[in-house]
Amino acid sequence: MNRPALDDLIALALAAGREIMLVKQAGFDAIDKSDGSPVTIADHRAEAVIEAGLAKLMPGVPMIGEEAVAAGRIPECGAHFFCVDPLDGTKDFIAGESGEFTVNIALVENGAPQVGVVFAPATGELFAGEPGRAVKGAYDALSGAARAALAPIHTAQPSGVWRVIASRRSGANAATDAFIQKLGPSERLSSSSSIKFCRLAEGRADLYPRLGDVNEWDIAAGHAVLSAAGGGVMMLDGAPLYYGGRQGVFLVHGFVAFSSAAAGAAALKAL
Repeated sequence: MNRPALDDLIALALAAGREIMLVKQAGFDAIDKSDGSPVTIADHRAEAVIEAGLAKLMPGVPMIGEEAVAAGRIPECGAHFFCVDPLDGTKDFIAGESGEFTVNIALVENGAPQVGVVFAPATGELFAGEPGRAVKGAYDALSGAARAALAPIHTAQPSGVWRVIASRRSGANAATDAFIQKLGPSERLSSSSSIKFCRLAEGRADLYPRLGDVNEWDIAAGHAVLSAAGGGVMMLDGAPLYYGGRQGVFLVHGFVAFSSAAAGAAALKAL
């Protein structure tokens, strides 16, 4: 199967980001879904743009989208499918606490994310990856104009102090604290959404532990970018992380993202 051009997926992420920022400018209300998580019209508008665009790029390839799944539209994944979170970090988007909410688009092949785009429309940061190529750029979300051209990125080797990045919300717990303590000398960083994967991909962090449940669409795009930049993701027992939820359940029961083999080995020892 031919993969879509990375530039085409970038264009879709930019279009979705524009919808999000237009909603943000106009004002919006949030409601709770059946699982208690919040959703806004921005989530729905961004996902509609992405779903329509993917259907044109790769007809017949299913899309697992967060809002589609919430509405009960769950196609068979098969060997190839798109995994989409139209607005990762909805809580931060609603609260206005940070600009790190993102648009996440990934193509999964045989259980592994191969192509991914992560776009933070409020800050303009964009990360994208495909086998052998990982890049970072900056764009204006409303106009789509480039602020900084796409440039290659890659992970960094350990420097003696483990730089550990964790979520401001889900990473504030005793299990994460214990993991970091067991690593030895470390520096703790914090961030939101899939940007955490991207900090590893661009060499600004070494490890990202998530020691609780998370949905596949929250992490697939970031996983693809990190893999393209030279890093990887493992489950908490060290096994590879595969995608394609069974029986409509797309939960991952914890993982650690790592920038290098050395970082992965240190994480597994700490676990």
